[in-house]
Amino acid sequence: MSEKLTKSLIIDALRGIGIEKGMELEVHSSLSSFGYVEGGAETVISALKECCGEAGSIFMPSLRLSKEIELTDEDRQLGVFRKIKILPEDCDRTAMGTISDTFRKQSDTKTGPGIFRISGWGRNAEEAVRGGLDYIINTNGKALLLGVDIYKLTAMHYVEDLLPKKVKDIFTPTEKVNTVYPPNQWLIEMGEPPVKAWYTIQKKAYEKGLIKEGLIGKCKVMFFDTYDILEIYKNELLKNPLKLYGLEG
Repeated sequence: MSEKLTKSLIIDALRGIGIEKGMELEVHSSLSSFGYVEGGAETVISALKECCGEAGSIFMPSLRLSKEIELTDEDRQLGVFRKIKILPEDCDRTAMGTISDTFRKQSDTKTGPGIFRISGWGRNAEEAVRGGLDYIINTNGKALLLGVDIYKLTAMHYVEDLLPKKVKDIFTPTEKVNTVYPPNQWLIEMGEPPVKAWYTIQKKAYEKGLIKEGLIGKCKVMFFDTYDILEIYKNELLKNPLKLYGLEG
């Protein structure tokens, strides 16, 4: 039988990896990765809050996006690679996972506007409403990945204004696709670059010793300074973005 994770065990593990009172955290998570948690998502959230304390803050993505929807033959004929439904503001569940959805709905959480909204709790919760993850990025905030990898790190998108047109064009739907799937209702991607660039960034961060790892039950934990990882990505985008995405030798 697998270990039953209690709040106290989760707190001990979080403190062991370096979570301290007063920290500003960007958290991404998969509840199922933990195994059995007594009290479920609310227990994980409560443990995070106790570790950070009211002098700290916790930010989680609340993006109004569904999970990927299975493609039809018609989609493939149109060249659609990935389709995701944009959800209404009062949606109960999103693709962000049970922990994030539960966090967003708690009475002391502040949630920003728009499709790519962020939810916040703690001393600087209002920053989630004002600037999403800007505060975390610009004030030495930390990222905590619980059972997920860098491809869940929403902050990575905050430097992608540096992406060249050749990369952006891979994802951009045609006018015909936009007619079938209106952009105010759907997030459509037309393709994927040859190389998963964010894994290259993650590998470089490991090589530099910037990522600390741990386990909470069965859940693999990654903990690092958000700014440090974004700087690696930003520098690669400035240096040779096409090579990063496998579009140039």
